Amino acid sequence: MPDSVDSFKNKRIAMLIDGDNAQPSLMEEMIAEAGKYGLVTIRRIYGDWTTTNMNSWKDILNVHAVQPIQQFRYTTGKNATDSALIIDAMDILYTDAVQGFCLVASDSDYTRLATRIREKGFFVMGIGKKATPKAFVNACEVFVYTENLVSGAITSKDEKTAKESRILEPVPPDLLELLKNAIEMSLQDDGWAFLGTVGARLHQLDPGFDPRTYGKKQLSELIRQYKNTFQMKESKSKEGTSLIYVRLHQQP
Repeated sequence: MPDSVDSFKNKRIAMLIDGDNAQPSLMEEMIAEAGKYGLVTIRRIYGDWTTTNMNSWKDILNVHAVQPIQQFRYTTGKNATDSALIIDAMDILYTDAVQGFCLVASDSDYTRLATRIREKGFFVMGIGKKATPKAFVNACEVFVYTENLVSGAITSKDEKTAKESRILEPVPPDLLELLKNAIEMSLQDDGWAFLGTVGARLHQLDPGFDPRTYGKKQLSELIRQYKNTFQMKESKSKEGTSLIYVRLHQQP
């Protein structure tokens, strides 16, 4: 599990997938990602199953127990899938069947839905492409880019080949400031910040933050590459669990 607050890990989550703009090959990775925050008890995918572009989903759905929801396209150029998913989400929201949602989509049409879910006090995460509009990303508490899941899937099969062939996007120049701000927000009375809290604050500042975007599996690995900026220490809890803390280097 990543270095983040896992307060939702025992909660029930509804995963609702827009089949028109999701990738069948990442079904296992998407369920695993949502599983970091809760038990994925409701799994539904929406689309027009009479069309050929949905054929690639059919075998995968049986393996992962995902329920296909039929939605005909009544008008050319209009996406009826969005409306069907949104209506179902609102129905689930008021049944108390879950405590969180995972919306798999890259469409700005889901921005208001994510906002409404969050306003009701439910956990909401998104999974979509890096081209997803920022408004939808920021409406979620956590947003995972599918490009990072693709890298993870390749690494698990052939880590050596993946490391040699992986092409990373340029690191945004504000990454260091983002880390500094998250640590400042997480400081305890002793001047150290618990890494799990830092991870939660990073998602508050940027729901799309993910160490895998920068070629690291864990937040701790990402911070360690800034040895001249951050200082880290490790201790043991009463239960023997390893606890990692971080702070900015103290000025002499």
